[in-house]
Amino acid sequence: MNKGLWVWPSDVKAQRRVLLSVGASHQLLQAMTFLMKNKDGLSNSELDDLTADNSNWMTLWTLRQLTSLGFVEYKVDFFGGPARYQLTELGRNALGTITGKPVQQNPPVQTPPASQVAAPVAKS
Repeated sequence: MNKGLWVWPSDVKAQRRVLLSVGASHQLLQAMTFLMKNKDGLSNSELDDLTADNSNWMTLWTLRQLTSLGFVEYKVDFFGGPARYQLTELGRNALGTITGKPVQQNPPVQTPPASQVAAPVAKS
């Protein structure tokens, strides 16, 4: 059960082969990039809309492959919201290795410059 194309191997050479396979797949690489850019993760339909391939089947196949490798985790919202997929630490490291660019832990939150922030008003 711990062998196959879509299982993260313990051998370094096998890991490189898996990363080459993932890097060669446009769908897998594109999905990982979109998931990396969204801090809260993406639902199936949101990822399907972003990839614009109009194939929910392809989106599910992509997410199953990334989840089985351990690059993506599935988080369920217990209060009625859609379940979301998020990159794991292994997924961030793999994406950085594939692209050759370091991947940040979480995307930076954009804050307005100090000149645009209103000063607090003192109550008298």
